[in-house]
Amino acid sequence: MQRILGLIRKAANSFEMLSDGDNIAVGVSGGKDSLVLLYGLARLRDFIGVSFEVTAVTIDPRFSGKSGNYSEISELCKQLGVRYEIIPTQIGEIVFDVRKEPNPCSLCSRMRRGALLGAVKDLGCNKLALGHNKDDAVETFMMNLTLEGRIGCFPPVCTLDDKDITLIRPLILAEEKEIRSAAARTKLPVLKSACPADGKTAREDTKKLIASLESISKGTKERIFGAILRSGLDGWHEVH
Repeated sequence: MQRILGLIRKAANSFEMLSDGDNIAVGVSGGKDSLVLLYGLARLRDFIGVSFEVTAVTIDPRFSGKSGNYSEISELCKQLGVRYEIIPTQIGEIVFDVRKEPNPCSLCSRMRRGALLGAVKDLGCNKLALGHNKDDAVETFMMNLTLEGRIGCFPPVCTLDDKDITLIRPLILAEEKEIRSAAARTKLPVLKSACPADGKTAREDTKKLIASLESISKGTKERIFGAILRSGLDGWHEVH
């Protein structure tokens, strides 16, 4: 976990993610990325030199009409001294049962993001930390390029003026394999996704494409990420 803490700190400093007095909501799905992010930010409060609060927020989509079991995450939050809020929704029912979306990810993502932003405002937080990592950035860049024919990627920091909320992605310099290792070593209570579309998405296909490119030319993923850093896209710049 020390490696991850160092990368979070580096990203926070390089992209100016943290300020004194911040109340940061961490979007916690129960996956490895969000739990490592939560754990990392909670630990960083002790030594990063910036005074901020952390609040964990879970948007429960209630797939198949069933509430998720987040008891282990609740216990983790108690150990970390972090407030934890679970927001029940009907997102799972709307996306899969009512609308029966053939490509559910886009709608589900928009609805979850809307619910999360609403919760952040209600809880009085000024920033929302999301668990996107280096692999996610590369995959998003490639999906935009191959599926939409455009150059683009989500930024490390983004202010939503209409919501008065700033989105930050403190894991943006960490690789997925590093996060997976940190979650296992720290024995974080990672939940298996209950989403019916899990593992059957365009992102999974893109992940396989990148792995194939990596097998042909080792270092491809790192070079793509380097290109993103040097691209001049909104919010991106080289990190030293």
